[in-house]
Amino acid sequence: MTKTLIAAAALSLAAAVAGTSAQAAPAAKNVVLVHGGFVDGSGWQGVYDVLTRKGYNVTIVQNPTTSLADDVAFTRRAIAQQDGPVVLVGHSYGGVVVSEAGTDPKVKSVVYIAAFAPDAGESVSSLIANPPPGASVPPILPPVDGFLALDKAKFHAAFAADVDAKTAAFMAHSQVPWGVAALTGAVSSPAWKLKPSFYLVATDDRMIPPPAQRQMAKRAGAAITETKASHALYVSKPKLVADIIEAAAK
Repeated sequence: MTKTLIAAAALSLAAAVAGTSAQAAPAAKNVVLVHGGFVDGSGWQGVYDVLTRKGYNVTIVQNPTTSLADDVAFTRRAIAQQDGPVVLVGHSYGGVVVSEAGTDPKVKSVVYIAAFAPDAGESVSSLIANPPPGASVPPILPPVDGFLALDKAKFHAAFAADVDAKTAAFMAHSQVPWGVAALTGAVSSPAWKLKPSFYLVATDDRMIPPPAQRQMAKRAGAAITETKASHALYVSKPKLVADIIEAAAK
């Protein structure tokens, strides 16, 4: 009888410890997606479809890309609406936004999709100041009223080379003006110093040079995956992007 009581007590203790561990680090079912410059959140539809079919609660931030402070505020509001741990995902300039907003206690991990991953005091402007020799030069037009745009005729080749021509043309003609103030916004304390991070490198990227992506990913201590894709890999390879997000959730 005594042995039975001891065994039962041991099982109860093991269950309690397991329950405590599960509460300490629950799997995240909430995903918040943050787009980058020149585009809006509609490009995430393929990723959204894959993740929602698997039961994830996916929120897409429509940040205005007017300034880093504004975009971080939009993202933090989206995080606040979630009912549990969050995987925070940024593409391109969205990586700057999630680096700043990702210190929120609800954020479990941060995912960079061909994105900028700045350190404290860095911005897009500082990160692109000295491109690697031979790197492609994005076809960014001169600013108008403080906002930037990509040359529509060169958008497909530069931003979305592996996206079908019809979709790329729509993306080019539905561009969201990117505020110069957003480019100069510096991160205060990057989330990747506090949270597990994941990075998907696009090896055919003509917007952010792949060597720069690798350098930022390595510096962040991220789990790195590489794929042959354009800067718009979140559109062209939604399943792969979703797989990286799932790894971050688990």
